Amino acid sequence: MNINQVNSGIQKNRGKKRIGRGTGSGHGKTSGRGHKGQGSRAGFSMHPLFEGGQMPLARRVPKRGFNNKAFAEKVVAINVGDLEPLFENGAEITPSVLVDRKIVKKTFDQIKILGNGELTKKLNVGAHLFSVTARQKIEAVGGTANLLPAKKAVVKNKMGWKDKERDARSKADGAKSGTGKSGK
Repeated sequence: MNINQVNSGIQKNRGKKRIGRGTGSGHGKTSGRGHKGQGSRAGFSMHPLFEGGQMPLARRVPKRGFNNKAFAEKVVAINVGDLEPLFENGAEITPSVLVDRKIVKKTFDQIKILGNGELTKKLNVGAHLFSVTARQKIEAVGGTANLLPAKKAVVKNKMGWKDKERDARSKADGAKSGTGKSGK
């Protein structure tokens, strides 16, 4: 071999596996499916965790714990030092303004203003949460820190309206009969 032939024949991507093109191709006759059985038939599919009837690994391994990340609220943090160069004196800052100016790019449930950095401009900031230092720095230069209402809490009894409706009906029945109780 010569030094100029070291890289000859090397290809970046492997060629497509040409199935069923005769025995000379190496994938002829049964086309890599073996002889007879379920796997040789058209339409065959198998669950990716199936291990031939053996107890699968996913069921052999004990499971413990719980991760609440999927249910946790997504809070975006912004420092007062980041707001300083982006807004002029006396500007009104709200979550919609931050999204429009592409300062906040990801989805969020709440925005929290943190006190890192210096603030010299008077800003009217509206956010869901403020750190103590952020509130102090905003109010020290004459700005305002307006708390926005948080997302509504999760209702535990989603069908609670049925209970209220039933109670209202029983009170109405009691008022009609004059006894104060349902007339049964």
